[in-house]
Amino acid sequence: MDSIPLLIVDNHPATVEGLRHCLPSHGGFNVAATGRSAQDALRLASEHGSAVMVLDAAVPGDALAAVKEISSRFPGVRLLVFTAVPGVEHAVRALEAGARGYVSKSSTMDEVATAAKAVAAGETYVSQDFGVGVITALRNASVRRIAVQALKLSAREDQIVALLVQGKTNKEIALQLGIAERTVKGYLTELMQKLNARNRVEAVVAAQNLARSGDAILVPPHLIPKAAPRLEGHPTPSERRRLS
Repeated sequence: MDSIPLLIVDNHPATVEGLRHCLPSHGGFNVAATGRSAQDALRLASEHGSAVMVLDAAVPGDALAAVKEISSRFPGVRLLVFTAVPGVEHAVRALEAGARGYVSKSSTMDEVATAAKAVAAGETYVSQDFGVGVITALRNASVRRIAVQALKLSAREDQIVALLVQGKTNKEIALQLGIAERTVKGYLTELMQKLNARNRVEAVVAAQNLARSGDAILVPPHLIPKAAPRLEGHPTPSERRRLS
């Protein structure tokens, strides 16, 4: 498989060298060129045409204007904004300008590589440092739909999110879905990581925010499996186990 051309634009030499050496070792990348400014980003995009560009949001010049121009003039260059800027506002502006990914400089190199691969594959990646806050703040509905998909919730996680929004307990979710309560707890642990939530309450708030966005595909209640009705005169499986 051909390697993916990688363009690195960052005015910190140590960061450039770190990315230059680490990303190819994660497989699939070949550093084609580097730059130090927004003007360099535009020049490299015009020279290479098809590549993944890792662009520091704080390079000299107008990085966001460069993102917008590159995404418009050179669609083959997929932009991953790499930033130390905290908060969601800058991430929202970058994604709406045309960036396909936004990753924090506090991320591990594994996450940066994952983000670069996602962007190369035409997907959108938002660092877990920003996560749901970015998605719910996006004003552009089409960009928000793409960013929601980047959460990569499984069908079962979609079901659990829908039940969380309804205020169901772990026990009630387990009964509704016909799975063990410990299995629900396992899914909740994964969901909290994806939703960047520290506890169940924050997970519920994040889920509600996604639901209110109008673009998250949460499973409608009528599609969630109902608990099997008990036939009168017939013991439930748990009752049968107790009787055996």
